Amino acid sequence: MTGYPAALALTLAVELPVYAVALRALLGVRAAAALAMAAGINLVTHPVVWLTLGAAARFHGGYEIVLLPVEIAAWLTEAAILYALLRRRGRDLAGVAVAANAASFLAGLLLIGL
Repeated sequence: MTGYPAALALTLAVELPVYAVALRALLGVRAAAALAMAAGINLVTHPVVWLTLGAAARFHGGYEIVLLPVEIAAWLTEAAILYALLRRRGRDLAGVAVAANAASFLAGLLLIGL
């Protein structure tokens, strides 16, 4: 498996457990509900991140220029979706989203050998 399916599979493999454990520990969300939320959240944000980074990569230096803003946008979007789904505000949900995104970002870097 390569390309987008592999990237999505890696993201889900890394982020779903992070979301499930964190949402259970912090808010008592059932594991099945947390996994469903995490999958849905990633199915919203991942295609946008993939397409944006792919388009930017076509230009010299474009990928490097947009990588951080795109990752921050994904994190904030995922936190906002969590807030909407759980009807709870707070730094804990933003922290969960950043932890999940940082974990998958680092896994991606390790996979490509950086």
